[in-house]
Amino acid sequence: MSLNIGDKIPEFKLTDQNGKVFDINSVKGKNSLVIYFYPKNFTPGCTLEACSFRDSYEDFKELGAQVIGISADSKKSHERFAKKYHLLFTLLSDSNGAVKRKFRVKNNLFGLIPGRETFVVNKKGIVIFTFNSMNAERHIKEALKVLKQQED
Repeated sequence: MSLNIGDKIPEFKLTDQNGKVFDINSVKGKNSLVIYFYPKNFTPGCTLEACSFRDSYEDFKELGAQVIGISADSKKSHERFAKKYHLLFTLLSDSNGAVKRKFRVKNNLFGLIPGRETFVVNKKGIVIFTFNSMNAERHIKEALKVLKQQED
């Protein structure tokens, strides 16, 4: 079972697609966060999901949210993925799965495929929404819906 609504997100540091160390504490308290875990760069579902986040990137920014994608792919793979698909948001390399375990993201399809799960986090670092589905496009719609409700 993943983190629950009301849980604080764990602290972590990972390398981004540009080779820089990203510390979650550098953004906590400044923006809402949409942290999504996905199986693998360049696969059809993950490419669709990343491009959908890209296409809605301005909507997330207008709602004061920063998008962060996390997978076990290398920094080099993230760099190629971001460049090929013009991804404007942060991609983090969790090569040993430590952060995935901290968020308690489970594998899907009998444990064969790394999990696809999205967490919406408020400025205080508290999880306000989780969504777990292999349907990549729904993650973007659900996250935007929750962020819009926060504004009302």
